[in-house]
Amino acid sequence: MKARIGNTVLELVEGDITEMGTDAIVNAANEYLAHGGGVAGAIARKGGPVIQRESDEWVRRHGLVPTGSAAITSGGNLKAHYVIHAVGPIYDGTPRSAELLASAVRSALKMADDHGLKSIALPAISTGIFGYPMEEAAEVMLRTAIVYLQGQTGLERVVFCLYGRSAYETFAAVLKQITGAQTAE
Repeated sequence: MKARIGNTVLELVEGDITEMGTDAIVNAANEYLAHGGGVAGAIARKGGPVIQRESDEWVRRHGLVPTGSAAITSGGNLKAHYVIHAVGPIYDGTPRSAELLASAVRSALKMADDHGLKSIALPAISTGIFGYPMEEAAEVMLRTAIVYLQGQTGLERVVFCLYGRSAYETFAAVLKQITGAQTAE
């Protein structure tokens, strides 16, 4: 499913984010950039040890990555040239969770823009072990991306790469609700 937002194509796909050929993929990271399990573990395994080494170096140089912000490393052996590590919140049901998730999405998109990238793929940040309900995450992430893309950006393609049919269908329903007739399969 695709929607045009300004000069950018916003796209939903069901699949494995480690296989995306976008300029960057987003890792749902923790503040230590310790990539053990979930999306982070899959990215680190497929991209090779360079991703963890560069992550460790980032933390040494800049300190922990605060929730709602992002860091960047190379893509190692991935098709993507870069991995943007966005730190989403541990869900607690408060409005602060939505603010931090929105901030993580904005930070990832801005990081891509700051590095002159044209395409980026994001997973459903914080919906795994961080416990964020999928429908709420879809609403926050898609609305945040749309608002960002309505501003000044060089991004030409933003993909939400969703693991599993249920996640895809949830994001698709929310995107249809937000954009109405602007969407196409």
